[in-house]
Amino acid sequence: MTGGAGRSSPGRRRPPPERSATIVPGVPAPEEHRGDRYPLGAAITLEELDRDPHPALARLRAREPVSWVPALGGWLVTRHDLVLAAMRDARTFTVEDPRFSTARVVGPSMLSLDGDEHALHRAPFMAPFRLRAVRERFSREVEVRSQQLIDSFRARGCAELRREFAGPPAAEIIAGALGLEHAETARLLSWYETIVASVSEITAGGPPTRAGELAYEALSERLRAAIATGGSLLAQAAGRAASGASDMAPAQAVGRPALSQEQIASNAAVLLFGGIETTEGMIANLLAHLLTNPDRARAAGADPGALDAAIDESLRLEPAAAVIDRYSATSTELGGARIGRRELVRLSLAAANRDPAVFAEPDAFTPGRPNAGRQLAFAAGPHVCVGVHLARLEARIGVDALLRLLPGLALRDRASPEVRGLVFRKPARVDATWG
Repeated sequence: MTGGAGRSSPGRRRPPPERSATIVPGVPAPEEHRGDRYPLGAAITLEELDRDPHPALARLRAREPVSWVPALGGWLVTRHDLVLAAMRDARTFTVEDPRFSTARVVGPSMLSLDGDEHALHRAPFMAPFRLRAVRERFSREVEVRSQQLIDSFRARGCAELRREFAGPPAAEIIAGALGLEHAETARLLSWYETIVASVSEITAGGPPTRAGELAYEALSERLRAAIATGGSLLAQAAGRAASGASDMAPAQAVGRPALSQEQIASNAAVLLFGGIETTEGMIANLLAHLLTNPDRARAAGADPGALDAAIDESLRLEPAAAVIDRYSATSTELGGARIGRRELVRLSLAAANRDPAVFAEPDAFTPGRPNAGRQLAFAAGPHVCVGVHLARLEARIGVDALLRLLPGLALRDRASPEVRGLVFRKPARVDATWG
């Protein structure tokens, strides 16, 4: 999840800034005067960013790469080099701020802390999500679950692949790793939707919802119960499993106190929601990109290398998480813009991934780009996504199974799904047929 996660209300928009006659060079302009300096940013609406942000992001990237956007209540950074620099500089562009929306709902976690505290919260969850550990622990489970889902709808000859295929294993696998049962997935998703709605309300300028508070209380209680049962990643992270059997080092190993059960639960909630939202969106976007072109889909189904290249290109063209939030720790300058202390700075991964200075023909889906590894879909710097290897594994195994086991897989009516979302971008539906 990001600092401003979920489906924000496109209708909410602050009044346009008043025109100003006085702007002092080198000094951050007052918020109400920034429309003169950043007219493109002042004109952007939340509806535009939700529906099809890429034309507006391209204009900003070319003329206002760091722009004040009143609709977002903060700065928007769109150029690849500037987004990357800000992500790597956690001292200047920090996540630690009382306005950080996810932290207001689930409490402090690796997502909303920097420096030593961030390392303390992140360290216990690192080992089981490294590449080799992910392959060994999750490959067979993903294969089996993908096969089961395909078997459940294969005879119908059609399916809505986002909710029937991309979403269920994403929720079940990360939940199972954290000690929850597959049978609890529906209840987990209900909590998840309610908490995301609360985060969305904060992103749109409102307060946290009471329903979100109650949903997180219920989730946190269930996660603490999973810690107590032992054997799960949560139990290991809390230092409850025998150290010789654990696949991660307890926090005491770095000379720091162990995380409390409440802190473990907050970090587990972040992993759960990142695992659900990002992975579902990643697979749904990949299917939309592949199935729009049948030749492309056939190539990916016949060659694992072609599928890997398609995954990289889909992540570049439409990252599941479009923006991430930071706050300026002090007055600073970025890309020629003077940013005041404690101002919201939103980093557009979607814009950075289409920067023509880095990627030739950036709006085209071109698997096999030689520099595909420079895409920033999973962020960079100290807050690079912990679950990147698990998400990619689920996408690779799941989509490969679809393409192999459902000959003639194609979009229903050949209609390309519309990808939408202010923060998390994915199609509402991926309707497909085969056979």
